[in-house]
Amino acid sequence: MIQEDKLYNVWWQNRTEGEQQMEDRHLRGWREVIHLIQEQDLSGMTVLDFGCNQGGFLRHLYQVKPFKEGMGIDLAQESIAVANARKGDLPLTYVATTTPEQFVNRFDLAVSQAVIYLIKDLKTHAWKIKQLLKPGGVYYATYTDLNDNPSLQRFTEWINRNSLVESNAHTLDFITRTFAAEGFRVELQRRRTQGFIDISREEDGFLCIADKMKASYEQSYIFRFVLTEK
Repeated sequence: MIQEDKLYNVWWQNRTEGEQQMEDRHLRGWREVIHLIQEQDLSGMTVLDFGCNQGGFLRHLYQVKPFKEGMGIDLAQESIAVANARKGDLPLTYVATTTPEQFVNRFDLAVSQAVIYLIKDLKTHAWKIKQLLKPGGVYYATYTDLNDNPSLQRFTEWINRNSLVESNAHTLDFITRTFAAEGFRVELQRRRTQGFIDISREEDGFLCIADKMKASYEQSYIFRFVLTEK
């Protein structure tokens, strides 16, 4: 496994499925997240996508809620190259970096999707987000808590087999305590998938369809971390 503080080419190593296919499947999730972002007017804001992969979320967000400036960061260098090639004349910058904290006090709003479970050292992650945000800044992070899901072990093995970064089953309590200790007010709500769920893929980390549905409807969340202390 490559460490979280190292750059690499692409993080997803499944030979039958590239990162573009993953991006295509995430479009509906992006729309759901955008709907859940409470801030309606982003026109004066600088926005960060933490773990941006090929940069699609910021491009989509800009079409729905235009913002002043956006940056996407990721450890995958080839994915960042794709993101920069696709940004056109949008006010976007994409950077491959292991030290996002260098962009101190730069962002009003930050978003990460399906990233927290890939971060082992969550305390350092919370500290880095604190450095990145302006006072009063907000960080949205999606997370699926599989600790009570029978497929936890199967999902962990599947991620570890196909990814260069290991899966981590953080609890909701641990995530909350970690960010609260860094001066964030922590808010949480369930994130329920809208519409039909594709259950035709056999190899997706779940033992059965029921476990996948449980993850989608009962165990998917979105955190809202508000920086109250700087």
